[in-house]
Parts: sequence; structure tokens; C-alpha cells
Amino acid sequence: MEIVIYIFVALFLVLAVVLVFAYKRTGHHGLLLMGFSYGATAALAIVLGHWWPLAAGFVLVWLLRLLGLEPEMRDDGPQDG
Repeated sequence: MEIVIYIFVALFLVLAVVLVFAYKRTGHHGLLLMGFSYGATAALAIVLGHWWPLAAGFVLVWLLRLLGLEPEMRDDGPQDG
């Protein structure tokens, strides 16, 4: 079971790094909050060795998305020359 936890921890850490990088490019504060949430819960899961911090982090990020802290998607449409 621990190997599954470490696989998800690695996934959460990758998501945290990508979201912080996206924040640096866009300046959208919601991305930074989501990145810190993923990173903090991954670190907590490593320290405690349990799965529940990962579930709590996932729920926390979804709550942040429901609060509107996710950037809007732009649809530029097809580009005709």
C-alpha cells in the first residue's frame, strides 16, 4: 500500500511544480494556491505515511476550483490565414 501512496505523492508533487510554474507565467493567484495545496498535502502524506492527506488535498483543490480560483479557458477558435 505504501508504494501506491508514494506514486500518488509523486503525482501531487509534479502537479504542484506545474501549477507554480503556470502561476509564474500567468500571474493567476488561484494557480499558486492550488500548487501549494498539492505540495503541502503531498509533504504531509510523506511525513505521516497515510493516504488521507492526499484525499484531503484533492478535495481542497476542488473546493478552490468551485470558488472560482481556476483561470478561465480561452477558446480562440480556428485560425484561418
